[in-house]
Amino acid sequence: MPGYRELARDGEFRAVLVAHVVSVAGDQFARVALTVHVYDRTASAGLTALTYALTFLPDLVGGPLLSGLADRFARKEVMVAADLVRVALLLFMAVPGMPLWALSALLVLVQFAGAPHGAARAALLPQILPDERYPMGQAVLSTVTQAAQVAGFLTGGALVAWLGPALVLITDAVTFGVSAFLVGVFLLDRPAPHSPHVRAWPADLIGGARLVWDDRRLRSLVALACVSGFYIAGEALAVPYATHLGAGAAGVGLIFAAYAAGAAVGMLLVARLGEQRQRRVMPWLAIAACAVLVPAATGPGLTVSVGLFALSGAASAYHLVANTTFVRAVPDSSRGQAFGLAITALRVSQGLGVAVAGVAAERIAVHLVVAAAGALGVLAAGGAAILWWISGSRSNASRSDVPSRSDGTSRSGEPDAGRTHGRS
Repeated sequence: MPGYRELARDGEFRAVLVAHVVSVAGDQFARVALTVHVYDRTASAGLTALTYALTFLPDLVGGPLLSGLADRFARKEVMVAADLVRVALLLFMAVPGMPLWALSALLVLVQFAGAPHGAARAALLPQILPDERYPMGQAVLSTVTQAAQVAGFLTGGALVAWLGPALVLITDAVTFGVSAFLVGVFLLDRPAPHSPHVRAWPADLIGGARLVWDDRRLRSLVALACVSGFYIAGEALAVPYATHLGAGAAGVGLIFAAYAAGAAVGMLLVARLGEQRQRRVMPWLAIAACAVLVPAATGPGLTVSVGLFALSGAASAYHLVANTTFVRAVPDSSRGQAFGLAITALRVSQGLGVAVAGVAAERIAVHLVVAAAGALGVLAAGGAAILWWISGSRSNASRSDVPSRSDGTSRSGEPDAGRTHGRS
């Protein structure tokens, strides 16, 4: 059984890990900068939340349209190109005096460029780490990413106050440049994934959607992922929530960091569980991620609020299980498109949740909005959990989670279980 030392000795994995962590930290700098900048200029909780929502909503189009690039071109090249595009866009965003509408438009384009990059990385990781190393690598990548978010959020407010929003955006651009360099230099050159049928884009998109929709297990995993559209309300309303508590920019960073720190700890704990136990606790964690926000209705202070958000982040570690299970259940030739569609559903649910929470916070006390989102999320998570249980996941786990080779077949030579449809 391979261990974490084997992961540390893998040069490709180290490059992917460092590249992703650096760019994630830079993104959190930029996210804090934009939310504080918009709130300072408008004093509107709704506009601030809507700006934050723009980091999710472009995936409604970018995920389906652009994720398929990871199945048509060499995934290393897709990742480098996406990073360089984001470098250019962020430098434009840093131009002094940029109006809010232009910043918003450029932010949307930055998110568009992220869609093929994320799909290519997710599809490439099982090739870099085949067999039993893949779930371990995914756990390490997710956990360290959360730690980078903590660092980015904790220092983001201080950087905005010290450097100003423009220089923080330039810093984010530099992180994407570092990512492009690491990926371009240290990852092996691999050809574009082979597909026995060369399909035009519409057919490729429809095929990926059908692959996900026809598999009840995959549908239930997407539904569980979309629960995050409810518990993200506290993160989306971090600026007005901190203002309501009189905590200022430091409070904003603490609220953002609470989610990320909780998720990092949660992933470390979940990663120590066996695969069968991970799947059993996954739906319960989805419910808990929302339930712990309900006590916000009592109007707690900053310390208790940060604790609630940290617990919600810890329970959100169920995404690690859902992500790993989903990626391993689809064939390599369609992995980028299928993953992109799943991420689209996830980001759209988050974006809509953020937008609705922001609009509600214009009329209702912000702590009541967070509590209401948690209560509604419990109902949604319960429904998604029922779908997961109905899918018969436990009885099919041994078949669908056989580690796949890059050609979409299992080690025994049989077609990967992700190719089958309508499993019960």
